[in-house]
Amino acid sequence: MKPQPTLDMFDVSKRFGNFYALKGVQLQAYAGEVLALMGENGAGKSTLMKILAGVYSSDTGSIKIDGREVHVRNPVQARKEGINLIYQELSIAIHLNVAENVFMGSQPRNSLGFVDFALMHTETQKVLERLGARFTSHTMASELSIAEQQLVEIARALIHKSKVLIMDEPTATLSDRETERLFALIRQLRSEGIAIIYISHRMPEVYELADRVTVIRDGTYVGTLQRHEIDPDRIVRMMVGRELSDFYQRNKNHRPGEVVLKVKNLSRKGVVQPSTFEVRSGEILGLAGLVGAGRTELMRLLFGADPKSGGEIWLNDKKLNIRSPQDAVRAGIGYLPEDRKSQGLFLQMSALENIGMNVLDKHSHFGLLNFAALEKLTRDAIQSMALKVSSPASLAMDLSGGNQQKLLLARWMEIQPKVLILDEPTRGVDVGAKSEIYRMMGELAEKGVAVICISSELPEVIGLSDRVLVMREGEIVGEVSGKEITQDNIMKYATGAEYLASDLVGA
Repeated sequence: MKPQPTLDMFDVSKRFGNFYALKGVQLQAYAGEVLALMGENGAGKSTLMKILAGVYSSDTGSIKIDGREVHVRNPVQARKEGINLIYQELSIAIHLNVAENVFMGSQPRNSLGFVDFALMHTETQKVLERLGARFTSHTMASELSIAEQQLVEIARALIHKSKVLIMDEPTATLSDRETERLFALIRQLRSEGIAIIYISHRMPEVYELADRVTVIRDGTYVGTLQRHEIDPDRIVRMMVGRELSDFYQRNKNHRPGEVVLKVKNLSRKGVVQPSTFEVRSGEILGLAGLVGAGRTELMRLLFGADPKSGGEIWLNDKKLNIRSPQDAVRAGIGYLPEDRKSQGLFLQMSALENIGMNVLDKHSHFGLLNFAALEKLTRDAIQSMALKVSSPASLAMDLSGGNQQKLLLARWMEIQPKVLILDEPTRGVDVGAKSEIYRMMGELAEKGVAVICISSELPEVIGLSDRVLVMREGEIVGEVSGKEITQDNIMKYATGAEYLASDLVGA
């Protein structure tokens, strides 16, 4: 006999104006399992979870906890029902200590009606020890790392006797070691009988953790896969309606043109060794290497974001004197940074302001901006980039990760770049947005733009690049092209194995 689900959501619908964010969605989660919830950005995952957590109310449908129908009207009631949502953006008050954060909004009272701080610290410390935390209930939240703050969020959920724990992209800001610790903790919580709903676009994580996978697309329920059915190709097909192998399709007849960019001995003392390379028009040049290899540092020198110790940069046979990003932009070089939120986007500004940022001078007369022209170029960019925004006035901070990345790309399209540097262009975006970004990169190459792409995802590097430069310890140590672009060849250079191999042959 099949066990009763801890959580049973049925026929859940939610409409915002005339737009259906969810339509007849179902979801079941069982005690002692990790259920991965997957779908493209904008598919409705967050809306569904916010309904469960009491942030939104559904238009139709029912929610049952242990077979009992509940009406979750707000987050406080959700916590009382044992439902806890840990957002990607953690809700930690850094001026409070750990115990105060754990009991925020639900402080216990003593017989006199005062907050029982001693009980708060005692109960918090018990949970921290259960989680294996290396800090105490008295530690100030401002002293904690992001991973430790996440532990505080989990402790808060356990204090409220969580039956259903929702984790939204929990590894987005964690290192590999911190991610391993989180996975061990998730397995521990699963063994304790908690139903965990894990939202992620990272396929390896889902494959490693999930007992089942539920997929939603365009606000509707697509299906649920059991553990033995979990397969990346199948999940992608359910999410976006096409095969994973279709993602890297490029025009096979396209050939790169003449050399556009020449870099000679570009360096920064102690960071980047003298580096020389060329990029052709219409070429996608991949830049591979392990974390810390110097890829981003080299591109920041090229873009003028960091001072160089020496070297020359030539564009269309003209020597450039790039001392700042403004110099690079004027020359026709664009740079999409690795961290779009802190280094790329103006989150508090609109889509129009973000897209038009680099071309304001072209759309102003006598110091006055031509807003009609800016709105037109924004609407054109929204259409060409397939941006999911309600209007040019939509704030960048309200967009999904994939749409934020496409917003940045749209900004660089406006300067009609000769060279475009993309640093981890698909980090933190779902497979659907990845497909759109790959398509745009191919179209840029078709138009003759020289594209330089830094990526830590080897399938991405291999699938997109005409040539690949490999860096190690701040130095370009190898180049592969054509059929030589393989994972083995790239990793040999990235790890130094090619030198080991030659030494063994010599011996």
